[in-house]
Amino acid sequence: MEKHEEVLVALRQIIRAIDLHSRKLNKVSGITGPQLVLMRAIKELGQVTIRKLSTHTNMSQATATTILDRLEKRGLILRVRSELDKRKVHAHLTEQGEAALEQAPKPLQENFISRFQSLDEWEQSLLLSSVQRISSMMNADDIDAAPMLEVSALTSHNSQLQAKK
Repeated sequence: MEKHEEVLVALRQIIRAIDLHSRKLNKVSGITGPQLVLMRAIKELGQVTIRKLSTHTNMSQATATTILDRLEKRGLILRVRSELDKRKVHAHLTEQGEAALEQAPKPLQENFISRFQSLDEWEQSLLLSSVQRISSMMNADDIDAAPMLEVSALTSHNSQLQAKK
């Protein structure tokens, strides 16, 4: 097998691992990876605006808002207008949201982070550089990506892009 084929196989394995974890997460807790990322950020940051939440999770405000809409419909979060500044809206976890968060398995990236941080600094830099280069070669630099991808949404998006070509 040629090197470029090996790289593509490794990328497919990564995508498959993310997909499998996302399915497990959804089956166990009924929430998706990006929903989990937002809910964890709300818990971590406390009273937080949508803008701060989107910045913290590296999602666009539009993506974060769409995900928060789904979470709110399910009763997992509440959005409350600030008493001090009526222009600001803060997201809060509900009791049901707290319970769902407690039941959810660890995000895939937590496992990755602990293993990545155990590497030597030079190896971390080498991996980062390589992955960034691959991202650039795939013209993915400008794609909005939360720390935890929702593969089904990514696949759908990629299919739409292919259809336009």
